[in-house]
Amino acid sequence: MEKMFINGRWIESSRTNPVEFPYTGEVVAEVPEAEEEHLEEALCAAVDSLRTISELPSHKRAEILKKVAEGIEEEAEEWAKLLTLETGKPIRESRGEVARAIRTLSLSAQEAERIGGEIVPMDAVEAGEGWFGFYIRVPVGVVVAITPFNAPLNLLAHKVGPAVAAGNSVVVKPSTLTPLSALKLASLFEKAGLPPGVLNVLTFRGKALKEKLVSDPRAAKVSFTGGLEAGEEIVRKAGLKRVSLELGSNSAVIVEEDADMERVVPACIRGAFANSGQVCISLQRIYVHRKRERELTEALVSEVKKLKVGDPRKEDTDISSMVTPEQAERVISWIEEAKREGARVLVGGEKVGRATVLPTVLTDVHEDMRIVREEAFGPLVSVIPYDDLEEAVEMVNRS
Repeated sequence: MEKMFINGRWIESSRTNPVEFPYTGEVVAEVPEAEEEHLEEALCAAVDSLRTISELPSHKRAEILKKVAEGIEEEAEEWAKLLTLETGKPIRESRGEVARAIRTLSLSAQEAERIGGEIVPMDAVEAGEGWFGFYIRVPVGVVVAITPFNAPLNLLAHKVGPAVAAGNSVVVKPSTLTPLSALKLASLFEKAGLPPGVLNVLTFRGKALKEKLVSDPRAAKVSFTGGLEAGEEIVRKAGLKRVSLELGSNSAVIVEEDADMERVVPACIRGAFANSGQVCISLQRIYVHRKRERELTEALVSEVKKLKVGDPRKEDTDISSMVTPEQAERVISWIEEAKREGARVLVGGEKVGRATVLPTVLTDVHEDMRIVREEAFGPLVSVIPYDDLEEAVEMVNRS
C-alpha cells in the first residue's frame, strides 16, 4: 500500500482507495483515504515550515529543484510507465509528459535564482527628489495545489516547482484516479533535501475534506487545474485567498482557403486525439472554408482510420483508454445525442474494450448541439464549414 507524505513522514490511514489501470481495470495500488486529522497535520506542517523554506537561500532552493529534475531524468522510462499505468495514456505520450515535467522543474530552478525586486525613482514629484523606493518579492505562504488526472506529473510540477522556487510551502491534493506520480515526486523532493513540512501530499476522495482544505484560513493561495464547475466552487469556498484556476476549454481551429492540408491534418489529429481528447486545450471544432471542406474531411477521416487503437503500454499504440468507463460512456452518450439531432459520424463513434472510445469525426453539426457548445473532454472533433473569416470567428466565439 502507498502512503501519504506529511511533514517529512510517510503516513498510512485506516481506509484506502484503489488505483486502477484504466485499460484493464486491474488494481495496481492502494492509496490512503486521508482523514481530517491528516489534513490538520499537513496544514500545521506547512505553516511551521514557512520560515525555514522562505529563509532558505534561493540558490539552495534552486539546487533542490535541479536535483528533483535530474532524479526524474535518471529514471525517465520508469516514470513514463507509471504515468501510463495510472492514466491509460499511450507510452509515447507519457514520455512526452515526463520530458515536460523535467523542463518545468528545471525552469523553476532557474527562476529561483532570478527572484529580485525593482528600484523606483521617487522624483516624479518635488518632494521625492533625491529619494527612491524599492520592491522586494516575498513568498505568498501556504499554497494548496489541486491537480487533475490527465497530466498528473507535469501539472503537479507546474504548481510545486514555482511554489518552492519562491519560498512557499505546499499541500498537494492529487486526483485519486492518478495519485501515484504525486507520491513518487514527493519521495524525490525528500531525497533532494527539501525541509520537512514544505511539501505535503494528501490522497482522498471526500468532497467535504477538499472544501476544508480550500477554505482553511492558513492557506494563502489555491492553485487548481480541473473542470469549470469545480473551479467555480473553489472560488466560492476560497474567500479572499489568491486563486489560480486552469479550467477547461472548447478549442477550435479555423482552416482558411489557402491552408496547406499536409500540415493542417496532422496538427488537427494531434490536437483532437492526444490522450484520447482528455486535454484542457484539446481540439474539438474544425472550422474549414467551404471550398476546402471536402478535401479536409476526406484527408482527416483517412488519417484517423490509420490510428492504432489498443494497449497503451505498446509502442505502436496511438489511441487507448479514457480514464474510467464512466467517462467513456459519457462521451458515447454525447455522440449518440448529436446523431439524434442530425449529426453524422464519419469515423469512430463507438466504445471498445473497457473504456476506450474510437477517435471520432463528426459533420452536419449545429451550434445548439452539446458537442459543439460544451467541452467534451474526449476523442471527438467536428468539422464545420464557413464562407468568410468573420463568420468563422463569430462561430468560434459563440461556444
